[in-house]
Amino acid sequence: MKEKLIDLFEYTYHFNREMIKIIAENISKIDDKTISLINHTLNAQQVWNSRILGEKSFEVWQINPFESLQEINHQNFQKSIQIVENSDFDQKIEYQNSKGTKFENSIFEMLFQAINHSTYHRGQINSLLKQNGIEPVLTDYIFYKR
Repeated sequence: MKEKLIDLFEYTYHFNREMIKIIAENISKIDDKTISLINHTLNAQQVWNSRILGEKSFEVWQINPFESLQEINHQNFQKSIQIVENSDFDQKIEYQNSKGTKFENSIFEMLFQAINHSTYHRGQINSLLKQNGIEPVLTDYIFYKR
């Protein structure tokens, strides 16, 4: 299971990096919604990692300096891998969502949420890129594995 999760986080890291790169290369054509979504994608992974580790988290919709996005992506990846390598996936973690509502989920569920959430928002970003005349990034997992 650990190897599979590491593979999925490597996939997430790779395509987040590619998204940041294409946005940077086309920054003059990029709208505020795209900037908001790439930040949210990275912020959410940081938030899930922080919930698991009991650390201070970002705000889910905060806008980070664009030049720091690659570093945030890298830090997210490193933290996620640390969690995968050192955690009991069945352990339940209590946390509060961004509205203050309390929940409890297993570490596996939280990790999978971080991966799935990133995939979802990269799809949204690709739609926005296409609307702005930019060739979308092929982010399907199978393309990553080929």
